[in-house]
Amino acid sequence: MAAPQIELYTGAKMPAIGLGTFGSDKYTNDQIAEAVVDAAEVGYRHFDCASVYSNEPEVGRSLETIIRGGVPREALWVTSKLWNNHHAIGDVIPAFEKSLSDLRLDYLDLYLIHWPFPNYHAPKVNVSSRDPHAKPYIHENYMKTWRQLEKLVRRGLVRHIGTSNMTIHKLEQVLRDAEIKPAANEMELHPHFQQPELFRFVKSHGMVPVAYSPLGSPSRPERDRTPEDTSDVDDPVIREISHKLGISPASVCIQWAVQRGQVPIPFSVKRHQYAESFEAACTANLGPTDMAAIAGIDKGCRLIKGQVFMWEEAKGWEDLWDE
Repeated sequence: MAAPQIELYTGAKMPAIGLGTFGSDKYTNDQIAEAVVDAAEVGYRHFDCASVYSNEPEVGRSLETIIRGGVPREALWVTSKLWNNHHAIGDVIPAFEKSLSDLRLDYLDLYLIHWPFPNYHAPKVNVSSRDPHAKPYIHENYMKTWRQLEKLVRRGLVRHIGTSNMTIHKLEQVLRDAEIKPAANEMELHPHFQQPELFRFVKSHGMVPVAYSPLGSPSRPERDRTPEDTSDVDDPVIREISHKLGISPASVCIQWAVQRGQVPIPFSVKRHQYAESFEAACTANLGPTDMAAIAGIDKGCRLIKGQVFMWEEAKGWEDLWDE
């Protein structure tokens, strides 16, 4: 079974479901690496990585195993991301080269700027932690970082570059000034947080919306949980569709994502879960009534709020999102 694909503005095709590799502080690097190899046996060809996940060397060994096992490199789609403390002009290319080396590849399919701020936080800190040097989005500085990514494209080291955790206001500026425009924007998307305006903007400007937390991130770290958070897979509408179709609530969320036109990247180290998500993506068949019903349960419930990236003058995490 092969996953459906979504075409980028370059004509390249991205598998319409990927496996996330952020372990949410709950799983070891080896567990994640084993899941990558096994997910490839299930049929996954798209793997979403990042240097800050601190597991790219282990994931790289898995990718090497997959390729040696007979999957052509060109059949894979591998994404990585530039972390916040490497936005400086002299840091971007070395950070990329380390990810490329750790992943044991000659090129990446997609490289993203993970967050639009150079605001650093130490691993596993709580939400009250703050970088004393944190700053709001400064477009001139962001574009200096972007120019380095453009160099990587011209050198043939990455096929596409993109953004992550952006807003319409920020993307408007990047699209205006970029010489090589972003091919994708990675963003939180699930039935309780559909971001319709940003979703439409991304699609209408030729970018692929890559959806993290597509199931409502049930395994997210405790530091990312707040009392007002809601659970997508427990929503009565999702459960009713699940019961009607004889599939799990998680499968309903994946099918909705694929049919809507976003690329979900669920994370799991459990074979029955990531195999179920892959099958859901390959057999998506929600009817118009189901899609309309899910469109009606958007609660605007952002789960990954980014509190640790706030600067001193910020009134709240909403400032990160231009709200």
